[in-house]
Amino acid sequence: MAKIGVAEFLALAQRHPVLDVRSPGEYAHAHIPGAISMPLFTDDERKVVGTAYKQQSREDAIKIGLDYYGPKMRKIVEATEAILREKKFVTSGDNKLVLVHCWRGGMRSAAIAWLLELYGFKVCLLSGGYKAFRNHVLASLAKPWFFKVLGGYTGSGKTEVLQEMAMQGRTVLDLEHLAQHKGSAFGGFGMVQPGQEMFENILACELDKIEPNLAPGQCIWLEDESQRIGQLNIPHTLWKTIRQSTVYYLEIPFEERLAHIVAGYSKHKKEELVNAIIRIQKRLGNQDAKNAINCLLEDRHADCFAILLKYYDKYYRVSMKNRDNPGELILSIPANTVNAKENSKLLPAD
Repeated sequence: MAKIGVAEFLALAQRHPVLDVRSPGEYAHAHIPGAISMPLFTDDERKVVGTAYKQQSREDAIKIGLDYYGPKMRKIVEATEAILREKKFVTSGDNKLVLVHCWRGGMRSAAIAWLLELYGFKVCLLSGGYKAFRNHVLASLAKPWFFKVLGGYTGSGKTEVLQEMAMQGRTVLDLEHLAQHKGSAFGGFGMVQPGQEMFENILACELDKIEPNLAPGQCIWLEDESQRIGQLNIPHTLWKTIRQSTVYYLEIPFEERLAHIVAGYSKHKKEELVNAIIRIQKRLGNQDAKNAINCLLEDRHADCFAILLKYYDKYYRVSMKNRDNPGELILSIPANTVNAKENSKLLPAD
């Protein structure tokens, strides 16, 4: 078996399966995107082995671990065979290669690697394990990325513009897609967010994919967001870089934005919309919240969302003023309509 670093491990992971042999609880908390859970121990078994290691001896812990491991060996081999039969992992010449990691690249991954190599698989171990991957994630998020930020009041269709730009072959980082949330009190409908650590892992891996394809001086486009997207926070180091980047601010008339919002959100259930309004009631103000809910219940969607849009406009103005050097870093781009294709043409080259 070969021990390899994070960069090589992640490159191979584009073509070969990653087996995460940590416990189910560790995997559920966060993991390398795309990794497959193949735990050596259950959560309870891991606790017993760990306790024996601390309170008895390393040797006693290993013996207990072997008691758990022995009956699972055949299932682990057969599960790996099944994974490798999936078409997405089959490549010419080295289709029996599997990538394995545990928490720190210690006994758990070594035990699985030994078994799989004994059976005939080719195995690469992640040196330093998941802990090394996390260090890589934090380093990646702290890099001095060159961003250009697409700004604009709520309802400006910024996400659609970025999607149009991506289809044109421009480099885009879709934070809302990665966070599984559209960024407002109404942005979580139909979506399930990952945990904070998992979000950071996904974000760093997406940047890793983008980086090799960037030409010298080429930027990455992303949407202007608050640091918090739903229940998640954009990591501070990345957030700081974003806040120091130039914003290209789409100025679209209120009525155009209102029509766009109504078309997008009026299809949702009234109960979902009412609950979303209640979540921001304190910031919105009791009277405006009451009026918005009454409008909604009376099917006056435009009146309801006009109240909400004015609220979000106010907070966005405050956010813009709080940027570093706002006079130098915010460039206004007048636009007459919420049309992604047309508005994408108004933005500068990468």
